[in-house]
Amino acid sequence: MKTVKISLNSIDKVKAFVNEISRFDCDFDLVSGRYVIDAKSIMGIFSLDLSKPIDLNIHADGTSLEDVLAIIEKYVID
Repeated sequence: MKTVKISLNSIDKVKAFVNEISRFDCDFDLVSGRYVIDAKSIMGIFSLDLSKPIDLNIHADGTSLEDVLAIIEKYVID
């Protein structure tokens, strides 16, 4: 598992993010405070406070993880 901080501060970013990660056959969780939701769920994402960075837990390893990180790099913040 790998955790990165991401920013999804617009509706268009949320839609694009969900479309991109839905192509992968691994699990993604978004963690905001005490809430953990499935990152492939648009409705779940909109239940979070999107004005702040969110932790993304990626449950993948090896080449799959590298592919995921390459796709989501535009959402990752340092």
